[in-house]
Formats: sequence, C-alpha cells, structure tokens
Amino acid sequence: MNYPISGRPVRIGVIGCGQIAQSHFANYADIADVEVVACADIRPEAADASAQKFGIPAVYYSAQELLRRDDLDAIDICLHNNLHVSGTLAALESGRAVYCEKPMAGTLRDAQTMHTRAQELGLPLHIQLGTLYAPETRAAQELIQSGQLGEIFHARSAGHRRRGRPFLDGYGRADFVQKEKSGGGALFDMGVYHIAQILYLLGNPVVERVSGQTYRKMPADPRRQSESGANVEELGMGFVRFAGDLTMELIEAWAIHLSSLDGSYVVGSEGGVRLKPFGFFRSVGDLDLDSSANMGDFGYRKRKLRSDDGDTDTHSSSQQHWIAALQGKTPLLPTAQIALNTMLISEGIYLSAQERREVTADEIRARSQSTALPL
Repeated sequence: MNYPISGRPVRIGVIGCGQIAQSHFANYADIADVEVVACADIRPEAADASAQKFGIPAVYYSAQELLRRDDLDAIDICLHNNLHVSGTLAALESGRAVYCEKPMAGTLRDAQTMHTRAQELGLPLHIQLGTLYAPETRAAQELIQSGQLGEIFHARSAGHRRRGRPFLDGYGRADFVQKEKSGGGALFDMGVYHIAQILYLLGNPVVERVSGQTYRKMPADPRRQSESGANVEELGMGFVRFAGDLTMELIEAWAIHLSSLDGSYVVGSEGGVRLKPFGFFRSVGDLDLDSSANMGDFGYRKRKLRSDDGDTDTHSSSQQHWIAALQGKTPLLPTAQIALNTMLISEGIYLSAQERREVTADEIRARSQSTALPL
C-alpha cells in the first residue's frame, strides 16, 4: 500500500465488532474522507449488527477473510488485549497500516514484536491513546513548550473510579477482568490513558527503574465474581525513575473508598500544571498565582482555527489524527513508542509487586513473556 493516500477516501477494515468497536465506527462516521468498507468478528451476530447499524457494506466472520480483500488502505484492530499482537501482525503482513486499540498488547514482549515488525515493513502503526488529544493535554503542552514550567522534574499520573470494575460492577463483559484475555486490570484499562498522557508531556523519557504494588481487596457480588473468575488488579500504584533528575508517581483505581484522587499533574522549577480540573500554578516574588482556564473556548479554537501545518486541525481525536496522517496532512505522533513505554511501566509495576522490590527497565524487558492468543 502506498502512503500518503490522496484524491479519494481512506478505506478502512475493522477487525472486532465488540463494545469498543462501536465507538470506532461512530467516530469514523464523523470524519470526512474515510469509509469503513468491511468489518469482521467471529461472532456473526456482532458483525451483522455493526454492519446494519453503521451501513458497512461487507461483513466477514473471520479476520483472515477480511484481510484477503485487496482494496483496504488500513486495518483497525478492536480485539481483546492478548489478540492485539496476532491481529496487528496479520494486518501488517497483508501490507496495511494499522490502528490498534489500547493497551498496545497484553505484554511488553508482544508490544515490542508489533513495533519491530511495523518498522521492518515500513508501515504506520498507531495506538489509540485518546488523552493525547484532549484540550487539557494540548494546553499543558503549550505551557511546557513555551518554558512556563521551567525545568520539569516530577509528574503524577492518576485515574479514579469510585466503584467501576468491568462486569463485577454491572457493565461490560467478564473478559475484561480475566488476565489470560486482558493482560491486566485498572493499569491496562484506564492507566494506559493517564500514563501515556504524562509520558507525552514529558517527551517520552527513558525509563530506568520502577517500583509498585497492585491490589484486589474490594468485595464483589459473589455470583459475578464466580462467573467472571476475576483475577486482575482493581488498584495499581507505582513510582518511576527516568533518566536524569525526573520522576513520576502513579495511581490507578477501578474501585477505591475515596471521592477523588485529585488528578494528574506536571511540576517544574518555575511552575506546575494540573490536568483535571485544569490549573496553572506559579509564583511571582511573594505572590502565589493559581490560574484556571476556559478549556471549552481553548478546545473550540484548536478545532476551528488553522493549525501550524496550514490545514484544519489534525489533532482533535485519535482517529482524526490517524486519517490525517495517512493522507499526509500531518506527521503521525509516536504513539507506538509512547505505548511501549507505557507497557514497560505497567509491566514493571506487576513485576515489582511480584518481587517486592524495585526493578530495572532491562529486567522488565528480559522477563516479559508473550501471552499472544491466535487470531
């Protein structure tokens, strides 16, 4: 496949028609110059329902059938985490660019395999990291790039649900809480978004050491617990040392007896920024300034005004950015590299909890094992 694609709509095939795919289909429907022309799922009822709802002309009941088409520009992978690597590799081997749901894979080893193969084949690989395009991320990035924070030395990644475990608390399928299919719990489900968001703002620094702990302590409905076989964490926390004098703490909760965790932030020698609710903090002499911002107006201007590359905004959402990059309108953000670093940190927390000590990045990479399931 030749990229960039110009003069016609980008033609997309989607593999997997479950819960997250419904959001993908809806998002594509709102983007100009893109057509979802085929979808596939091993559950015929899911594939048929998606095709009917979104007007998708071709329906398949296996990924292999869809990939035999010769008119697709890119493949969107909406499978369970431990199927990401097999789905992505099959799509790459067919010569197509790949958009893959988060987390990148079930383990760091599988994520690295995906990244390496995409580089070998010279094909774009984009990971769905939706928080990179949020107005608060873009506002924080502007403050950082303009030097308003000075020398950045610490950050915090935080995500909170009072009680929102998939399936156990009443929504979603049991697969989400089964390690053999999902690879992890709160860290892989929600934590990916928040960790990646902070890594992006920090310039995706080199991880040196990780320490952390995971918990599954909150009671659950006995029937749902039994039916699900839930065995992933509902709470994960950690501390990361990057190269240089830079650190990050993190906490991610599917369920916790607290009303909030006060959000993610980045702090430097001259100022600090909190992402939600957005705030900018600095001192001028003896005066401490706490500033809020109108994020609605900021986001509107970013969407409506012309961007630096001379086109309309190409960074309003993950899928809009992906299509714009395939069309050559903007360079593709390094989401695969950021997702790899996110996987390294998450897996480092799991390993640290298992070993009850701090672990090195090299140790995490060496001990990571493939959990890939066949497509």
